[in-house]
Amino acid sequence: MSHLLDQLRFFKRKQGEFANGHGETRKESRDWENVYRSRWQYDKIVRSTHGVNCTGSCSWKIYVKNGLITWETQQTDYPRTRNDLPNHEPRGCPRGASYSWYIYSANRLKYPKVRKPLLKLWREARRSLAPVEAWASIVSDPVKAESYKSQRGMGGFVRSSWDEVNEIIAAANVHTVKQHGPDRVVGFSPIPAMSMVSYAAGARYLSLIGGVCLSFYDWYCDLPPASPQVWGEQTDVPESADWYNSNYIIAWGSNVPQTRTPDAHFFTEVRYKGTKTVAITPDYAEVAKLTDLWLNPKQGTDAALAQAFSHVIFKEFHLDTRSDYFRDYAKKYTDLPMLVLLEERADGYSADRFLRASDLADNLGQENNPEWKTIAVDAISAGLVSPQGAIGYRWGEKGKWNIEAREGGEGRAIDLRLSLLDDGEAVEVAFPYFGGQYHEHFAAAPGDDIQLRRVPVRSLTLADGRQAKVATVFDLMAANLGIDRGLGGSNVASDYDDASVPGTPAWQEQITGVSRERAIQVAREFADNADKTHGRSMIIVGAAMNHWYHMDMNYRGLINMLMLCGCVGQTGGGWAHYVGQEKLRPQCGWLPLAFGLDWSRPPRQMNGTSFFYNHSSQWRHEKMSIHEVLSPLADKAQFPEHMLDYNIRAERAGWLPSAPQLNRNPLQVTRDAAAAGMPAKDYVLKSLQDGSLRFACEQPDNPANFPRNMFIWRSNLLGSSGKGHEYMLKYLLGTRNGVMNEDLGKRGGFKPSEAEWVEEGAIGKLDLVTTLDFRMSSTCMYSDIVLPTATWYEKDDMNTSDMHPFIHPLSAAIDPAWEARSDWEIYKGIAKAFSAMSEGQLGVEQDLVTVPLLHDSPGELAQPFGGSDWKTAGVAPVPGLNCPNMTVVERDYPATYKKFTSLGPLLDKLGNGGKGINWNTEHEVEFLGELNHTVRDEGVSQGRPKIESAIDAAEVILSLAPETNGHVAVKAWAALSEFTGRDHSHLATPKEHEAIRFRDIQAQPRKIISSPTWSGLEDEHVSYNAGYTNVHEYIPWRTITGRQQFYQDHPWMQAFGEQLQSYRPPINTRTVDYVKGKKPNGNPEIALNWITPHQKWGIHSTYSDNLIMLTLSRGGPIVWMSEVDAKKVGIEDNDWIECFNANGALTARAVVSQRVKEGMVMMYHAQERIVNVPGAESTKTRGGHHNSVTRVVLKPTHMIGGYAQQAYGFNYYGTVGCNRDEFVVVRKMSKVDWLDGTDVGGLGGDALPQPLPKDI
Repeated sequence: MSHLLDQLRFFKRKQGEFANGHGETRKESRDWENVYRSRWQYDKIVRSTHGVNCTGSCSWKIYVKNGLITWETQQTDYPRTRNDLPNHEPRGCPRGASYSWYIYSANRLKYPKVRKPLLKLWREARRSLAPVEAWASIVSDPVKAESYKSQRGMGGFVRSSWDEVNEIIAAANVHTVKQHGPDRVVGFSPIPAMSMVSYAAGARYLSLIGGVCLSFYDWYCDLPPASPQVWGEQTDVPESADWYNSNYIIAWGSNVPQTRTPDAHFFTEVRYKGTKTVAITPDYAEVAKLTDLWLNPKQGTDAALAQAFSHVIFKEFHLDTRSDYFRDYAKKYTDLPMLVLLEERADGYSADRFLRASDLADNLGQENNPEWKTIAVDAISAGLVSPQGAIGYRWGEKGKWNIEAREGGEGRAIDLRLSLLDDGEAVEVAFPYFGGQYHEHFAAAPGDDIQLRRVPVRSLTLADGRQAKVATVFDLMAANLGIDRGLGGSNVASDYDDASVPGTPAWQEQITGVSRERAIQVAREFADNADKTHGRSMIIVGAAMNHWYHMDMNYRGLINMLMLCGCVGQTGGGWAHYVGQEKLRPQCGWLPLAFGLDWSRPPRQMNGTSFFYNHSSQWRHEKMSIHEVLSPLADKAQFPEHMLDYNIRAERAGWLPSAPQLNRNPLQVTRDAAAAGMPAKDYVLKSLQDGSLRFACEQPDNPANFPRNMFIWRSNLLGSSGKGHEYMLKYLLGTRNGVMNEDLGKRGGFKPSEAEWVEEGAIGKLDLVTTLDFRMSSTCMYSDIVLPTATWYEKDDMNTSDMHPFIHPLSAAIDPAWEARSDWEIYKGIAKAFSAMSEGQLGVEQDLVTVPLLHDSPGELAQPFGGSDWKTAGVAPVPGLNCPNMTVVERDYPATYKKFTSLGPLLDKLGNGGKGINWNTEHEVEFLGELNHTVRDEGVSQGRPKIESAIDAAEVILSLAPETNGHVAVKAWAALSEFTGRDHSHLATPKEHEAIRFRDIQAQPRKIISSPTWSGLEDEHVSYNAGYTNVHEYIPWRTITGRQQFYQDHPWMQAFGEQLQSYRPPINTRTVDYVKGKKPNGNPEIALNWITPHQKWGIHSTYSDNLIMLTLSRGGPIVWMSEVDAKKVGIEDNDWIECFNANGALTARAVVSQRVKEGMVMMYHAQERIVNVPGAESTKTRGGHHNSVTRVVLKPTHMIGGYAQQAYGFNYYGTVGCNRDEFVVVRKMSKVDWLDGTDVGGLGGDALPQPLPKDI
């Protein structure tokens, strides 16, 4: 009714008063309530979650009305926790609560799109040619190829149809497989746990055709190499509920309330029971407001602070006043008692490798793998013993791979000695020191590069008759920390105020800026609490510390504190590392589905960081010599300068994988071998030796070795994680870019010796880039084909996290809008088109697959003393020993679709497993045939269980995984028991008859079952905590010693001075001086350290273009800087600024704040370049994003392989994409140019939004 009539009808509205006039009763129109009620009415509620890699994995109610999603709210029906713990809910965050905006927004991808120049070429070619020949005619013509590649990122998409895009993609794939090889078809998708069926869809397709899946955890720089080094585990961490069991928490570089919003309540709730909390962050982050103490070291110097903490803990609790608990823990669960050989030098000795049974007479009675069994001194017998649990006991024998306090011969009880101090002999041992190195922007603490310190030793006779000296890791640790033990000599400190000795609280104060008093206080409190509570001290750490070049030194520093205090594996204690949503809990059920292990093995997998470093030619612009980071104890003449050389040697040695593998199509390699009458493996080895066949990495600019087709799904590679973004645009895509850096040829720098150099680097290597997304992201803008995928409320999938023990569904509350399809349906369609197109092009082919020396397999014992590159050493390559394993895999290409949609026979024949254990799965396969039904059509899949829908795929995962099937869990624990000789099945028998189905998790979140492939327990009495089963079930860590390792003894770890943890300053990337002052705009410039933390208004790049989040924030890219730095260059809050270096440039508005430390500038990660981004003055192109100013720099120690825990595994170990050592030039912009003319950059076309055209 009209407002005027309401005024007349309700002339007198006030009826009376109550509460002493504070309230009144009224009579008025209530018609407006109908509008309100209508807005919030709904037809149904569907449970779903967000697959956004936030680690939240929160359960949400999705409201549907008239077939439309109207809004979402948090679910509150999680299974309750124990009586002594707060419940998990409320879980959620503002970002998640805004997701429904995307579904009907203008950013939503509605139809398949193809880049206009490519589509025009395709349709012209198809008039006269078959699909495969049509594609070949385009990509083989340099002019045609350049015509569409150069337009990437320039807009110009045309609406297509699913039939047409599937035909183009299939034609490109068939041509690439046939002409160049299946290992030239690659795919990138991250973090399976956030939507595991969607990941599996693309990975299954790629694996079935022999394509390459790129790793992501290392590329994202979420992988902390310290975890594999110390524990032999990728990462395993406590659930957030276990924070509540802690009595002392350090939040170190983890902004809990901002980046762990759903879990932050545990952090605040634990304070009510008296737990002390400490924040360690360089800036005044939100987490600092929630803690009792805030320490703010200079960014990048955390390792020095951690080293000082360890100095105090070791001195006070291991030497001066000995903690019985700490010492007992150290003996049982760490390598501190293990003996290390000392190598004699001119000035004394240096620490070498672990003493092994093979070094001693008669192998100390050990017949199986004696070179992999470490040695310690037994206090009971006073003799040398080989304690059970070393990696040598894992393979080749059964029953002794456990860490009971027994020796590995007769099994008698032992008590290991930590120190040889009482033996009375000591020698001077040299330790490398890096903290005195000059860096323009980081303080140095002067000191000798080689620090000589006296260490207790024992002399013994080796098997070959040589005399040798050995020391325990405990004694080496004490010396490395600079503690005076009364042995005399220099470079040791008797008190904490000696700033001249590396490791003391006074020493770290010079580097970090943290007062020695605070350092002593926190170390003392942390250790004292752990001593009294038996390990209930915890460190919550985020990705920040892992983004530096020397990331492992940062992480090993804080891990050392935890091991010294007996915290790992104890409830309420340990290492709580939270980055991406890496915990794919039902992993063993997912693996065969995702990588096609039910049909063929092994799959092709590639280390993502090395792949992008090589193929985006970032190596051509390398400025850092590896000699800069070698140990002063190393012989530099034995080591090349260029880091690509190390990567190539690592690939040849089987340490890292290769993609593409060889400089010839692997299908052709097997044909050539057959023509030569030789087995394929023998043929390859002969050809590698005579030089007629080479690894592709040796010729990165040879067109024969280019990756050709790339799929990107569930990822914004070019808008978020792509380090060296501008190099990727230039070399991979061949389009406009902001690279200002000259390559090694033009600059005259040192070039790699193992790779062929060509003067002009190849550009535009990728022939086809296909991206699946639900929104028009930066990656979509640079793709050739864009496929609209279903949102998280429009598809069926599953989601797990390390933050809680539940498994959640993504559910299709509505059908996908417009022409969107789920990832499973998209790849199923591509597989169908590929199979049909393979007829007459590809048949049943033999594909040679190279596989590195893998962790959790006997291959990790390949090189007991470090090995060498067969080619540079001049010896014959031996697969599985000094070069990759080689396997011939049969590919039935026309049957790809049938295989994609059914469960293959290898699970019946070979069983299933993970992390080195295996079990029978015949019963589960039979059950899946009953549940999903079997295939009736003739062909390879006849009689096999169907996997036609995403729910079918989810049921495969749930049925095969021990975490979701109690019968499988019991079998898995029994399989582990055969290795350890201990019965572990009691951990799963209470839930033996529990089985979780997809409909179960749609009804309510379900808690998973304990599995031997994880190191914690899902139990009603303890919260999940990593290392719990190692400590309480005596299951070894998967390391050389079987224990947590302070000491790393590989020859490369020695060469780089990283046997023990120590502070290493940030590297100098040399990208600022090259451009500073060279492109003036009239405003002053300043060089600042480039920091990219996780943001408040988005999860990675998702939500950064969401109108609700843009409204709550400043709306567009922003960069935070300190008031001090801003004043120096005349920048005020909200000014437009430019940040640039030799790698590229970006534009943003300045946020000037006193909470930011001087010398650093922060751009919160993944603010896309598609919203409010003007042109950059330095590059004359549109400003980039946070990775436009970065470039990947590899670390050789992350390439080590075939060496127990330092062996490659997909997303487990390998080179990591760091970026925080980078610096940028910051200046105020003199002109803000939006580049919004009708002829931007002379390219033509209207820059304003236009309706999507339907034809060319």
